[in-house]
Amino acid sequence: MTDNVHQGHRARKRFGQNFLHDPHVIGRIVKAIAPKPSDILVEIGPGLGALTEPVADAAGHLIVVELDRDLAGRLQQHPTLADKLTVYQADAMKFDFAALLKPGQKLKIFGNLPYNISTPLLFHLFEFADHINNMHFMLQKEVVQRMTASHGSKTFGRLSVMTQYYCEAIPVVEVGPGAFKPAPKVDSAVVRLIPYLIADRAKVDPAVLNRVCLEAFNQRRKTLRNGFSNFATAEQISALGIDPSIRPEQLPVSGFVKVAQWLAEQEQQDE
Repeated sequence: MTDNVHQGHRARKRFGQNFLHDPHVIGRIVKAIAPKPSDILVEIGPGLGALTEPVADAAGHLIVVELDRDLAGRLQQHPTLADKLTVYQADAMKFDFAALLKPGQKLKIFGNLPYNISTPLLFHLFEFADHINNMHFMLQKEVVQRMTASHGSKTFGRLSVMTQYYCEAIPVVEVGPGAFKPAPKVDSAVVRLIPYLIADRAKVDPAVLNRVCLEAFNQRRKTLRNGFSNFATAEQISALGIDPSIRPEQLPVSGFVKVAQWLAEQEQQDE
């Protein structure tokens, strides 16, 4: 049996498949998710069901979104799991998570996310933040560090700003490569994301905020004066109470929000 075959399934590179098999790690993740029968639980990329089985056992029912047709089929035919699952064979990056809602309830989403699509998938999920109670994702440790980084840290960047605009982000479990088959070449970690209520989020167009981040972090060594030069002068940045001589990683999330709000106003005036 080769390293990339697990439970009779050959891991597919194009889907970024690494299957979790360490029972201790699985137990810790399920404890972090804390599934209850009253929850609307959604798993992205259930794979061979390492998390699916214990979560479905605790909750009684689980919705899964799986891109790989073979794996989706295996779950639909599973001897003990099939009647506890609603299986969507679909691409999570295009999936309408709002369609799973029930009146007065929010979703709890979790998954061992394929590392090759983690950032765009997180951005897609943030669009549904108002419908989500919490999210628990296994990701490359470096991605979790970027999501949870504070301003002033070298790892603080666009992913930090966008994640922390939408959610409180907390690292909960660290996982070594040996917990997976095939073993990835990197360490992994689980992050807990708790979306802020819409009333508690600053009023800003996320697309404009994302654009401000792209400009700022495009060349990390630049100061804000240079990073924002496409749309603001040093005087305009100073007028917002922001020092134009600092580097982007030194500006807190609230500063990025302030710049994005200002930029949106400028563009409205220009129309």
